[in-house]
Amino acid sequence: MLSRRQFTHTALTAAAATLLPIHARSQAAYGIPFRFSLMLGTLSKSAPAFEDRLAIAAKAGYQGIEFVGEWTKWTDADYARVVPQIKAANLTVDSMAGTGITFSDPKGVEDLEPRMAHAIAAADKLGCPQLLLTSGKRFEGSTTQVCVDNLKRILALAERAHKNVVIEPIDTLENPTIYLTGVTEAFDICRQVGSPSLKVLYDVYHEQRQAGNLLEKFQNNIDLVGLVHIADVPGRHEPGTGEIRYDQIFRLLAHLNYKGFVAMEYHALGDPFQTLVKVREDAIAAAKS
Repeated sequence: MLSRRQFTHTALTAAAATLLPIHARSQAAYGIPFRFSLMLGTLSKSAPAFEDRLAIAAKAGYQGIEFVGEWTKWTDADYARVVPQIKAANLTVDSMAGTGITFSDPKGVEDLEPRMAHAIAAADKLGCPQLLLTSGKRFEGSTTQVCVDNLKRILALAERAHKNVVIEPIDTLENPTIYLTGVTEAFDICRQVGSPSLKVLYDVYHEQRQAGNLLEKFQNNIDLVGLVHIADVPGRHEPGTGEIRYDQIFRLLAHLNYKGFVAMEYHALGDPFQTLVKVREDAIAAAKS
């Protein structure tokens, strides 16, 4: 007899499999330019098993998944198990964090070459085209120019490996010591680096907490937006639970023909699967309105 956990895992996996043809053509079928992704770790409490998280993402109609730092502890055997599971769920790993690489230190980037080599090797195994970096803490002497200089070194290695990099500002309520706290400076950094492989992760949750004025920054910088992260304020829960008008954001992204991923990075108040479906459906409706 199957245990409850085994039954849940089997049911989720089977459900995902039945939806794969729909999922495979979902971007065209949805009739909108952007795609949907999920920061997979947000399901770690509700679905501890990796396979179950994949099944939930696929069943909810998502095309991408993202990793924080899970991959840093994986062995070759883990990759041999995980990669086929991702492919079977018809998902793509669109971005991954956890490299340990930062760019705000005036002394330079610590252990850049080995860290990049490790991250690129992992990204290649996962078929992931994009690395996600945060700036690191605010040092004495940290400036925009320091970030530009360090990122040029990082991008030289990334471009050689045909990888993109997105930089993510974090609000000071979450991390009081971080250097890069808003998308305005992040966009400025990208323009000064001048590489088509460097863009900004526009995390709507962080930007609302730090500065607001969300729509205008999308309008003025959409060419430099490489990824969008979604959660509501306050609480970091699903859209509709807080103050952000996500209908306006999804409508604007469609109007601006943003073709990247919109990734959910919230902690659901409701049933995680149901919220993922609802957010996707609401986003599609708003984008088409």
